[in-house]
Amino acid sequence: MAEPDPQVARHRTPRPAHIPEHLERDIDMYDPDGIDQGYHEAWRALQRPDMPELVWTPFTGGHWVATRADLIREIYTDPTRFSSEVIFLPKEAGEKYLMVPTRMDPPEHTPYRKTLDKGLNLAQMRRVEDDVRCIAVELIEGIAAQGHCEFSADYARIFPVKVFMALCDLPMADAAMLTRLAEHMTRPPGATPEEMGAALEAAQAGFDTYVEPIVNARRGGSGQDLITVMINNDINGEPLSHERAIGLISLLLLGGLDTVVNFLSFMMLHLAKHPEIVTELRSDPLVLQRSVEEMFRRFPVIAEARMVHGDQEYRGVTLKHGDMILIPTALHGLDEDENANAMELDIHRKKIQHMTFGGGPHRCAGMHLARMEAIVTLQEWLSRIPEFCVAAGAAPTFRSGIIAAVDNIQLEWTPMSTAAG
Repeated sequence: MAEPDPQVARHRTPRPAHIPEHLERDIDMYDPDGIDQGYHEAWRALQRPDMPELVWTPFTGGHWVATRADLIREIYTDPTRFSSEVIFLPKEAGEKYLMVPTRMDPPEHTPYRKTLDKGLNLAQMRRVEDDVRCIAVELIEGIAAQGHCEFSADYARIFPVKVFMALCDLPMADAAMLTRLAEHMTRPPGATPEEMGAALEAAQAGFDTYVEPIVNARRGGSGQDLITVMINNDINGEPLSHERAIGLISLLLLGGLDTVVNFLSFMMLHLAKHPEIVTELRSDPLVLQRSVEEMFRRFPVIAEARMVHGDQEYRGVTLKHGDMILIPTALHGLDEDENANAMELDIHRKKIQHMTFGGGPHRCAGMHLARMEAIVTLQEWLSRIPEFCVAAGAAPTFRSGIIAAVDNIQLEWTPMSTAAG
């Protein structure tokens, strides 16, 4: 008999006095009801007509959940009322998260964000596109002749990680260890907020221990890798402090080792079920490139939070300083008020609205790299594996958390050489 997953033990926190009983809902961000049917399907189910736009859940330490797109947008873009001082839930875990500059608000955040942008801007990403493409081609050609793969393990968990390790000039041999740390940051194990906090703190310490000697070695260097470029920047005219350098590079690694991995998996699972979309993508290179924005809208994977700054009345609800509000990006892009027929992947959609990359001052610095990786994957995959489907009897498994995941994506196809013969 399998052991029960401690992550779904659903530890309940008593409802504080300022929260009305009629706004309490049982929503577990790490195990939402219906997750076995799909991550996005489970979150989208919360937008039924009888669901208030702001509710409170006793799970994950007790916190608010914004269920509508306009709230999510407003909370993301108003750091004066909704602070990034704590962004991970449960709060007991988020307080252990020390990476720079995600826990900062403007104006302190601004120069650190400029440092991230210097290494990850669009011009820089265009310079490395050929290298990124070579990595994708090598991986895809290695599996194309097989006629089958487990996409998550054989491609999604290798390609963006290999790209990122190369950009940072780090050995690929370290990737597995760093990926485990990243998973404990974004889906921390534990049955209580305190246990989850301890797991996240241990993962944070693991990143810091790994990063510190690398920072020391690359201080003052002239290399063009992302780490060297970032740690040798000035902050308000002063050198980046040792502690902040460690936090910045730890964030860089965390962001590069989990998010795109899981987006690619959700994207490819959907395409495998919809050959008509694949046919359109193959027929027009411009449609393929433009389709990626719609895919990011349809398959967001981030569920961050913000901490209420100061007691306030908001949308008819009393919020107390220190309250936490979950702002799932899925509930923005999948809101019918933002995108009609939101659950449909429409590669010809106009006026696409989404916050898959977040919003406001903390909009994802890695979005240009993520878009490039998605486009390159589609281009190179479809040129070598033009038709594919989900294997009969396959059962993908979905996981929710700060970053969602899907595993066991069993795909199959007829290899091109066999088809030609």
